[in-house]
Amino acid sequence: MTKLLKYEIRKTWIAKLIVLGITGVAEIAFLIGMLLVGTETGDNITGISIAVLVLTAVFGVMVIGVQSVVTLHRDMNTKQGYMLYMTPKTSPAILGAKMLENGISILLSGIFFFVLGFADVTLMLARYGELNKLWEIITEMMDTFRLEVDITPASVGAFIFMLLASWLATVSTAYFADIVSSALLNGKKYNGILTFILFIALNMLMSAILQKLPNMTTAVLTFVSSGVFAILFSVVMYVVSSIVMERYLSV
Repeated sequence: MTKLLKYEIRKTWIAKLIVLGITGVAEIAFLIGMLLVGTETGDNITGISIAVLVLTAVFGVMVIGVQSVVTLHRDMNTKQGYMLYMTPKTSPAILGAKMLENGISILLSGIFFFVLGFADVTLMLARYGELNKLWEIITEMMDTFRLEVDITPASVGAFIFMLLASWLATVSTAYFADIVSSALLNGKKYNGILTFILFIALNMLMSAILQKLPNMTTAVLTFVSSGVFAILFSVVMYVVSSIVMERYLSV
């Protein structure tokens, strides 16, 4: 498993370096804007850099998941993965390495962007001297939308955990849909459309089950329980996908 995991990391490191590079440039621009605070140039640089950082954080995590699915598709349908499936490794091990690498990458990127974002927001508000005002604005917004959520580090962390786990579950459904496409629908008419419908149906099923979960006493427990369910759903998708791979794609 360790060798397979290293192999998967090597196949996906370029996209991660690109995301990290964009983040680094935007962060340097943000720090320059902080040095020039109070000037029009500084405010413009700060605004643009914040927008780039937010977009990079959102789409960076998405790119990690999408790239993993694309890599799986190539391994199953092109010569790129031929040697991989000729190794004495089972399909569950191969797929497990892919999902583990993707899960670790999503988790680490989420932690990285959360810590970076928290540090930047703290620096910006301390620089402008409006740290307390931010929490007042957030509280007012929550009251306006009647969202009874106590904004604490625990609730924010639990919410981010839920988002990352949900994205991992979405990627796992894409894995399963792509594996079914390659194993059972390859060469069939409307293969792409049927695969997309299967992917959407699985995500709708996950959302429907999620809505049926019992309400928790606090927002933190609600977010954590939703995240745990998403992880369990990912495990189920992994088991079913492994069975299909082993039966129809194993050489």
